[in-house]
Amino acid sequence: MTGSQTSRLQDVLNMIEYHGIRIVDFKLTDIDGRWRHLSIPAEKLGEATMEQGIGFDGSNYGYAPLENSDMVFVPVLDSAVIDPYSEIPTLSMIGDVRVIDLPENRPFDQYPRNVAIRALEYMKEQGIADRMVIGPEYEFYLFDRVRYDTKPNHMEFRISARQSQWESGEEANNNGYQLPGGGGYHSCLPMDIRSDLRSRMCMSLKEWGIDVKYHHHEVGGSGQMEIEVELGDMLELADGTMAAKYVIKNEAMKNGCTATFMPKPLYGEAGSGMHVHMLLMKDGKPVFYDPEGYAQLSDKALHFIGGLLKHARSLCAITNPSTNSYKRLVPGFEAPVTIGYATANRSAVVRIPKYAKTPEVKRFELRNPDATCNPYYAYAAILMAGLDGIRHQIDPHEKGWGPYDYNLFALPEAEKAKIESLPGSLKEALEALEQDHDYLLEGGVFPERLLNQLILRRRKDESEISRIPNPAEFAYYYDL
Repeated sequence: MTGSQTSRLQDVLNMIEYHGIRIVDFKLTDIDGRWRHLSIPAEKLGEATMEQGIGFDGSNYGYAPLENSDMVFVPVLDSAVIDPYSEIPTLSMIGDVRVIDLPENRPFDQYPRNVAIRALEYMKEQGIADRMVIGPEYEFYLFDRVRYDTKPNHMEFRISARQSQWESGEEANNNGYQLPGGGGYHSCLPMDIRSDLRSRMCMSLKEWGIDVKYHHHEVGGSGQMEIEVELGDMLELADGTMAAKYVIKNEAMKNGCTATFMPKPLYGEAGSGMHVHMLLMKDGKPVFYDPEGYAQLSDKALHFIGGLLKHARSLCAITNPSTNSYKRLVPGFEAPVTIGYATANRSAVVRIPKYAKTPEVKRFELRNPDATCNPYYAYAAILMAGLDGIRHQIDPHEKGWGPYDYNLFALPEAEKAKIESLPGSLKEALEALEQDHDYLLEGGVFPERLLNQLILRRRKDESEISRIPNPAEFAYYYDL
């Protein structure tokens, strides 16, 4: 261990002693973007943990198989935080995964955090920037209860949300302050019944090192919420995205309700995305700012946008990897469906916010991602697409992708047909990724066997779900 690692380990051990910590919990990310965890007694944490790691069988995490699936988990000491959702005093840490090898263990190149780290290294090697700064927006629904059933002879889901208009006729817990569908944006008390809960979520996020910008009720009247965080380094906010989902779900459970990041849990209501704001910095200076450029964006910024738009369809397989994702990416709900860029236009897949005027925050956002993605893979893939655009100087205007400074949803159908669209299904997105993924392989960022495994897993999802009868099909076809 280096001197700084030894010093940081001592800080963590002091923290354990001061707070009476009994368990140290290590959280690992599987291929789908779910946290898994293993725990040790607090007194077992020491230099040996940092030097040798903690062994586990990586084959159960969904990655493409290796000849040697024995791996070790090495904690990231700077991520140490007291977990408020454990009954036993518990210190939580994330970490990196390494393959056991001689003479030294090596980073596991499929592990999500390592992919993100490698993408940032590749960016620096290209001399384009030394920081990627992002700002994700977390949209989610809070329901009172949810139940679902998928038996061969019985399929249903039932949601209870007492603030929703469909609860207006119920007798229990009804105060008459329901919200109409699509009428929740910035709603106030007494209709916004989860305001205090969101505030508690934000305070808990602060304890996890996540700086919240604001929170509010979103458009969906049946319990859609948004928490937006401040801009930060890509790797830190990839870690933070995992932590945010953990905090939001557990804080909801703690307060007697349930949170979901499903992109489209309700028919006819607004879907939940995870818009990602982004900018690049080099030597402390903004790469994306040019006072004379379109919307004050530099040529490199526009080329980055060009890369995003060129690879938008294949990116969807990583940023929108669920069948449910494509029930959100439909016209009429502020979700993008066409490939283009614009200023202050929420119907474009790349939006340049007008309020970000100063050089150090000049940026744009990618609006199609949702939180079913693995954030490490998603942010790394977004970066690789943008870097490809810079390397090849892809001009989005010359390619016919805009700027679309008008409402794309309001175009006549004949005009809409001329504009390239995002995939309409997970199947289309996976086909696009199969045909267009070389930009992800550059610099060894995404191993090809990892991409093959991701495609295989998601294709299995798509195939199975497509064969399941939908209750709506009974309403449409039963009597034919």
